[in-house]
Amino acid sequence: MTRRIVIAGASRGLGEGLARHYTTAGDDVIALSRGPSAYGDWRRCDLADPAGIAAVAAEIAGRIDALLFVAGIWEAQAFSPDYSLAGSSAEEISNILAVNLQAPILLAKALLPQLRQGRIVLVGSTSGLDQIGTPEVAYNASKAGLRGAAQALARALKGEGIAVSILNPGDIGTEDVLAAKREGSMRAEGNLPMTDLLATVDFLLSLSPDISFCEVNLLPLGH
Repeated sequence: MTRRIVIAGASRGLGEGLARHYTTAGDDVIALSRGPSAYGDWRRCDLADPAGIAAVAAEIAGRIDALLFVAGIWEAQAFSPDYSLAGSSAEEISNILAVNLQAPILLAKALLPQLRQGRIVLVGSTSGLDQIGTPEVAYNASKAGLRGAAQALARALKGEGIAVSILNPGDIGTEDVLAAKREGSMRAEGNLPMTDLLATVDFLLSLSPDISFCEVNLLPLGH
């Protein structure tokens, strides 16, 4: 059966991989991002703008089987030896919190009527886990907050028949990440294969509406 899947952050990285994966599988994908997505029905959306989120949600009519929120941004010098809190502007910090934490809550709220008996999968990060030990303040705070939002959404939307999960991956072996590590602009740590991320999201979407699998952590083994 063809599913209708909204993917926020579908123009690159994991979001692009998911859009390609589900479009190839024959699902009806609505791709939200600032820049064009090569897969699915692309709708331009600046996820830092609440009005933009409300406007694009109003354009999406009919039932939605799943909302995948994959978008995420971080500090300009994040994950490198050059990062410092002092070097992060107030505008940068606000933008990170807006996209990574505020936007998924607003988008889920705006799409509630279409999502009943559906699933929400939020993509967090191991940076949001307790005692992870990385210094990126705004990014880590946004991903830790997203974990709390996912847990609260799971309770708040239970009565609507909407299951909510958060997936917290470590570094994903996308082209951008691998290139940054080769250049030395990101800390050299293990990478998760894209195929494992796709398989995990497939598993979450395969569950019945009667079960909520709230949190999944995927950590690379370091090789």
